Order: sequence, then structure tokens, then C-alpha cells
Amino acid sequence: MSSIQEADNKAMLRRLNEAINSGDTEVISATIDEVFHPDVLIRTPLKVNASGTELMKQLWAVLLRAFPDLHVEVEDVIAEGDKVVSRNTVNGTHQGEYMGVAPTGKSITWNEIFIGRIVDGRVAETWGVVDVASQMRQLGLVPA
Repeated sequence: MSSIQEADNKAMLRRLNEAINSGDTEVISATIDEVFHPDVLIRTPLKVNASGTELMKQLWAVLLRAFPDLHVEVEDVIAEGDKVVSRNTVNGTHQGEYMGVAPTGKSITWNEIFIGRIVDGRVAETWGVVDVASQMRQLGLVPA
């Protein structure tokens, strides 16, 4: 894969991140439709009864209801071949139900790493690791 394609893959990730940080579910939904294949394979265990782009849209709707001021700071982006890796720091104020937890009003921060496999200019497959234990500690569900 050429360095031009790798740069395009990084640009696609930046476009997605800008949409997410807008907090606008319509912008996020439209960008998901542009960036992801409709039947994208999400290789991260999620408690959402959907697949493909619908799963992505539901996931972001849940996150934005829980953390309306959610912000994703991309710390590192690595593109090689057909893969793009993003290491992120995420923060937001817990103002809505999240994973069965009533709003706490707490501002929390967590880390995550995602890998996307790009096919024909769109994300066809993802893998992700989210520090859920850190989320739970900060929300007071598990001891520090």
C-alpha cells in the first residue's frame, strides 16, 4: 500500500474523530455511513443488539446520552498497509445512564486503542480495547 493510501486512511480517522467530537448525532451518523462499510465487522464485545454501521450508531448514541460533553483526544495514529491504529484519551461528564449506572455528575477519563482495517477506502473491520475498569473505578462501582 502506498504512503498516499496510508495518509488517506489517517485522514478518514481524523474526519470520524471530528464528527464524534461535534457531539451531533446526525453528523456522527452520516460520517459513520461515509467511513464504514455497511456490514463492518466490530470485533469488540459490546452489549448492543445490532451489527455493522447500526451497531456503531447505537454505540455513539449510548455514549453521548451518558456523556453529552464526550471528547476524544487522538494521542497517536499509526497507518501501515490496510490498517490504521488510534490510541485515544476520552473524557466526559457522566450525566446520563451508562452501563446500568445512574448519572453521577463525575468527570471521567479513560484510554482506548482501536485498529481499523480499510478496504476500498472504508473501514471493513475494527478491533478495540477500552479501559472499562478505569471507567468503573471512576464511577465508584469498583474500589480504586
